[in-house]
Amino acid sequence: MITNTIMMVKPACFGFNAETAENNAFQDSTGAENTEQIKQEAIREFDSMVSLLRSKGIEVIVMEDSENPVKPDAVFPNNWFSTHSTGEIITYPMHAVSRRVEREESYVQYIVDSYNYNHRIAFESFENRQVFLEGTGSLILDRAYKLAYACLSPRTHTLLLDEFCSKLGYTKVAFFSQDENGQAVYHTNVMMALGQQFAVICLDSIPDAVEREHVIASLAQSDKEIIEITLDQMNQFAGNMLQVLGAGKKPYLVMSQTAKESLREDQLQAIHKHTEILVPSIPTIEKYGGGSVRCMMAEIFPAK
Repeated sequence: MITNTIMMVKPACFGFNAETAENNAFQDSTGAENTEQIKQEAIREFDSMVSLLRSKGIEVIVMEDSENPVKPDAVFPNNWFSTHSTGEIITYPMHAVSRRVEREESYVQYIVDSYNYNHRIAFESFENRQVFLEGTGSLILDRAYKLAYACLSPRTHTLLLDEFCSKLGYTKVAFFSQDENGQAVYHTNVMMALGQQFAVICLDSIPDAVEREHVIASLAQSDKEIIEITLDQMNQFAGNMLQVLGAGKKPYLVMSQTAKESLREDQLQAIHKHTEILVPSIPTIEKYGGGSVRCMMAEIFPAK
């Protein structure tokens, strides 16, 4: 189940966030002192990506970030809310204190009013217990088969994963994932992505053989062709993709230029069997934010 509507937040003060870098190995602080240049480049990359998506008939709701308070990661809204066609809109607890101000109630109210959600689930009180689940960064949802894939990390706690699954009727597929240095992968959506008929995933990042086989079996049972990526490709954001619908319900897989350039021809051919590819270029956002295109797109599934 994929959607043709996404929400994106145009950044006002994008920049390197030292607090999130503590457990996000994808961030790079080199040159981070050039704050104004980085901010302007991020805005240019954002606008270009929105234009590309809209040119294919993908509906993009753009929200304008405010300059006060400063929110360096506001461009990644999928971490703090998710929507569900069963009528729920969920807000989530954020690990970094600096990111909690991203939860903007006016955005939530606009979406509720526009798309008919009738059930608000607020998990942010779990921050008081140091228990976190960062939206569809932590959760890769197979909405058709009601499976919630999650690599456990400081940002993804099993207690709240269980709570999510209980309230939404999902079955969890939990595992640990790590990079080549043994550091926990901070979000599930940088090591795997689900399409309607395929999964792009870095199985090499799952060190436990039993957990790895459980993930493979779950993907097979939900009729997904597995397209494996390497640890090096994961580091180039090749797991951070999102399939969306364009005009005429045509599916597109959105991946960054960085991700596409890391993929081999056979991997691209495997993807092309199922979907066309859209390729925004967002190197500044990737370098300093440590996230890629999937993190920038919060899916809107209108309530039925």
